Amino acid sequence: MIKIENLVKAFGAKRAVDGISFSVERGEVVGFLGPNGSGKSTTMRMITGYYAPDSGRVSVGGHDVVDSPLEAKRLIGYLPENAAAYSDMTVRGFLEFAAELRGLSGGAKRTAVGRAVERCFLASVLHQSIDTLSKGYRHRTCLAQALIHEPEVLVLDEPTDGLDPNQKHEVRNLIKELGKSKAVVFSTHILEEVDASCTRAIIIDRGRIVAQGTPDELGRPLDEVFRRLTIPDTATK
Repeated sequence: MIKIENLVKAFGAKRAVDGISFSVERGEVVGFLGPNGSGKSTTMRMITGYYAPDSGRVSVGGHDVVDSPLEAKRLIGYLPENAAAYSDMTVRGFLEFAAELRGLSGGAKRTAVGRAVERCFLASVLHQSIDTLSKGYRHRTCLAQALIHEPEVLVLDEPTDGLDPNQKHEVRNLIKELGKSKAVVFSTHILEEVDASCTRAIIIDRGRIVAQGTPDELGRPLDEVFRRLTIPDTATK
């Protein structure tokens, strides 16, 4: 479903993404691991068409993200890092708006909103304005909009950011369940999420893939593997 070939993105002299290639198929949950500044979010933004690559290719469902952006984006549900929402809208109003943007109306819209509310445990805040929500509920509202149109591909950038331990557990289980029928890639620097949700993990450091495989193939304990393969921000090249 997602195919990335020799992807490169630079900002000035810095290569944020430096020639990476990987794929994600339906039925997979791929964790994209790396330290802060390793290129995770930049890669996510190229998958979703927010950034154009300097070179290389991204395709989603066989559609090139640059050449056929609308066809590719119809297949994607995207939760960006620090996801924004319209703060003066209620949770219900925002999700109905997101559904309409995806071409849903009438009964299909009501069904989609109800399903997203149930999946993301939003019933208790449905009629609150977004600016009154805790960070965790705000993040879950943004996750719900990513699911609203039942996308075939999910791209989730730090999907448990700001959640308390109970909420993290719920969202990890949701991601694992969604991965049975969708292609899911999510970025994180929380290593326990690999065991909780992933069928496969990719470790990226300074724009390059340094390891990939199942959690068992990467080795144990995973935190020691991660430290061995990545370079701290305080180190120089």
